[in-house]
Amino acid sequence: AIGGATERGPRRGRVRVAAVLLVTAALASASVPWRLRGAESAPPIHDVTTDTDDPPRFGALRGRRPGATTPVDYPGPAVAAQQRLGYPHIAPLPLAVAPRVALARAETAVRALGWTIAAVDTAAGRVEATDRTTWFGPHGDVVVRVSPAGRGSRVDVRSLSRVGGGDVGANAARIRKFMDRIQQS
Repeated sequence: AIGGATERGPRRGRVRVAAVLLVTAALASASVPWRLRGAESAPPIHDVTTDTDDPPRFGALRGRRPGATTPVDYPGPAVAAQQRLGYPHIAPLPLAVAPRVALARAETAVRALGWTIAAVDTAAGRVEATDRTTWFGPHGDVVVRVSPAGRGSRVDVRSLSRVGGGDVGANAARIRKFMDRIQQS
């Protein structure tokens, strides 16, 4: 009886390990088709902005992007053209509030999304932050610019991956999440 009990313990451990490995493999493989679909439909860019003519500029994060292989300067008209084709819905957000109120809402939205704030520059109407995508994903740097527009404000956002190549839609999704959140605050 004692010999049977000791053999059952290690066998149960192996079964548990096998079950954990199977569940992990299933979860990992479930994300592959989603990523491939995104890769097929997303333009091969890593810098997305609501204002392709005058994209928000990074200030505080300019020299603080460890491991970045992408420059903070906007890549220009070729990327803007690809973005307009791939993400025609990415556009500035008009808000019917004063710029200082819009900037406070932008900061609140950034904090609610769990992004790490690098700087809030009230004089420039700018919030800069870093987002780390789920689990082991790369960092994405974000700059939000709030400017006066008529009796309200205009909010522009730029999201830049630290690693070049196609982002599989991550930057556009980050901007959409932010825009949804700022409208809720």
